[in-house]
Amino acid sequence: MATLAPHQPAEIAPTHWGQGTLSDDDLSHIPGEKGWPIVGHTFTQLADPHAFTRRMVETYGRVYRVHSMGGWNVAMVGPEANELVLFNRDKIFSSTQGWGPVLDQLFPRGLMLLDFDHHRADRRALSIAFKPGPMRHYADALNRGISRRVGQWGGGEMRFYPAIKELTLDLAADSFIGLPFGPEADRINQAFVDMVQASVAPIRKPLPFTQMKRGVDGRAFLVDYFSKETRRRRAEGGGQDMFSQFATAEYEDGSQMAVDEVVDHMNFLMMAAHDTITSSATSLLWLLAKHPEWQEKLRQEIEAVTGGLAGDGTVRDLAYEDLGKLELTDMAFKEALRFVPPVPSMPRRALREFEFGGYRIPAGAHVGINIYHTHHDAEYWDDPWSFDPMRFTPDKVKARHKYAWVPFGGGAHMCLGLHFAYMQVKILLAQLLPRYRVELTDGDPDWQEWPIPKPKDGLKIKLTAIS
Repeated sequence: MATLAPHQPAEIAPTHWGQGTLSDDDLSHIPGEKGWPIVGHTFTQLADPHAFTRRMVETYGRVYRVHSMGGWNVAMVGPEANELVLFNRDKIFSSTQGWGPVLDQLFPRGLMLLDFDHHRADRRALSIAFKPGPMRHYADALNRGISRRVGQWGGGEMRFYPAIKELTLDLAADSFIGLPFGPEADRINQAFVDMVQASVAPIRKPLPFTQMKRGVDGRAFLVDYFSKETRRRRAEGGGQDMFSQFATAEYEDGSQMAVDEVVDHMNFLMMAAHDTITSSATSLLWLLAKHPEWQEKLRQEIEAVTGGLAGDGTVRDLAYEDLGKLELTDMAFKEALRFVPPVPSMPRRALREFEFGGYRIPAGAHVGINIYHTHHDAEYWDDPWSFDPMRFTPDKVKARHKYAWVPFGGGAHMCLGLHFAYMQVKILLAQLLPRYRVELTDGDPDWQEWPIPKPKDGLKIKLTAIS
């Protein structure tokens, strides 16, 4: 448990990346490393973040300090740390000031970046987009869009990651915005790619020809696009798509969000849905291709629920009411999220001094939890590098620490769209597996691990039509 120190300020001034207020002496009692002059361990972490974390935990334990991205960061590793930071019972940790240095030039005021009362009010207003009525609408759009595109893939070899990324953008256009993007699709896709990559760019100023400049330009394009669309939706009335739900959402007092706030939420949630679902669907398909026995189990479960292939060769839709019947599919997806969490780590900033793991951590410290490491910790997972969906049977989930598996975060900041993610991936498999057997063509790919995992070769697979 955390212990609050008395007489600490309620607020700590925000900082930008590399502009922390703590000196070397403030954290000298916590074990760790400063690394190279000026850059610290920035490039070591970016090169192989998971190997770096393993080494630091083995060397210093589950609480350590590291100098990277221009300042000191305190890592707290394990389910207890996850619970302390994510549940945030005593409001010690600021998400705004944790994610802000990483994302404030690109995704400011996204739901994940808000704190306390502001976060609670906006989350309540936006939650209308994930009620059963809109979700049924999204399910229809997902079945329609996925069926059309997966049917076009045909048999043979392909790179899955770029294909599912393109499909996910199209689905977002339909389910989220309610209209086809047309010629703007490529520009919008590239804008999101540039913004996500810029979020961890070592050069934090938008200088010409830098990744940050490309990211900032991408944001400017999307702000203009979504601002115009928000005003149009409000003038013409609402719709069932997610954007229309956001544009017309109201606070408890009946007032609407400012247009720029709607735009920021839409930008953030499009990024979250576009890139994290793409990553999660790719990791699941990779693991099912590696483990054909599980691929076949899921295929049989899906066919038992939907009927699989129809007489005309099309695949029957997965109804919204049948989503909960795909229990093995649900467990396999959870195991893929354990294996490759789409958000490998999460930052916060301490607003007050607290104690954890025997160390006093001062107010103003940038702290972080490591989801990937916890998901592969042999103390909590038997044979953690094997793929085993049966880890997620109800009895095993109940016996495990509640915060040992946190791909969607936790507490007040639990991902608002997690049920949408489950729905999209289940519908994808319901359309894909009855049509094709999936195999890897070049073995296991190398992965870009951060900021959002993806296979460097695009995940080369072979689809064989099932007659």
